[in-house]
Amino acid sequence: MLSDRSRQQPRPSPTGPPTPRPLPSRAQHRRAILILLGVTLVGVVAVIVHGPIPQSPSYHVFADQRRILGVPNFWNVASNIPFLVVGVAGLLSLSRRQLPGVLPALRPAYVAFFVGTALVSFGSGYYHSAPSDSSLVWDRLPMTVTFMAFLAILIGEQIGPEVGARLLLPLIVVGLLSVGYWWSSGRHGGGDLRPYTLVQFLPMALAPLLVILLPSRLTRVSLLWGVFAAYAVAKLLEALDRPIFDSLRVVSGHSLKHLAAALAAYLLLVAATKRRVLPCEGRTT
Repeated sequence: MLSDRSRQQPRPSPTGPPTPRPLPSRAQHRRAILILLGVTLVGVVAVIVHGPIPQSPSYHVFADQRRILGVPNFWNVASNIPFLVVGVAGLLSLSRRQLPGVLPALRPAYVAFFVGTALVSFGSGYYHSAPSDSSLVWDRLPMTVTFMAFLAILIGEQIGPEVGARLLLPLIVVGLLSVGYWWSSGRHGGGDLRPYTLVQFLPMALAPLLVILLPSRLTRVSLLWGVFAAYAVAKLLEALDRPIFDSLRVVSGHSLKHLAAALAAYLLLVAATKRRVLPCEGRTT
């Protein structure tokens, strides 16, 4: 027999409208923003205090250097194809209809994300065919576009669509300048990776905090955690490039890293397709 409480509070039908999301109070919102700004400030201060971070020549030495079909480092080159597939698929999906998981104000950020993802295929493929600092520039430029567009998307979904839309271009410019600074500072050897390091890793530190501290405007937040997890696996595979290749002998950690990173981009496309906008309750003081 149902209790009085269960009769008074019926569960919503699975096919009915989604449950409204409670907006954080103004105090909670301010506290979340302060935490995010604090993490950003700590990251900026940390790279400044650390001193210049040179690009190690050993970075260009990968475990799997096999030449196949005349292509050097074949699998590190070929494993970039999924980036092109996901990037083009994302752009085609955006061009055909308004995806339910994309807030209209953030559509340019999604376009930038998938353009960057597609270009990673060419930039990274070119770099891995002839690894050097000069070719690495073309690998890192589209990656920064992707990183910063993703950060703008999350800011828009968790803080406000207009905020994310306004920050998109400045964030991308900062990302591109970080690569330019590394390249220009390395003309006489080494270079300084501090700004690029911040651009690459700060979004990955802020992303889970944004999701934890502020309620999403969209359903199925688990898909975002899938994006985070896939990218974390990608970085782990990158670090284990040599041990994985020595163990398996058929594929290296770096090639698998490309597949995991492409999976992260694909999961964001799935999120854009499957998620739905939640109605909002009123904000409290």
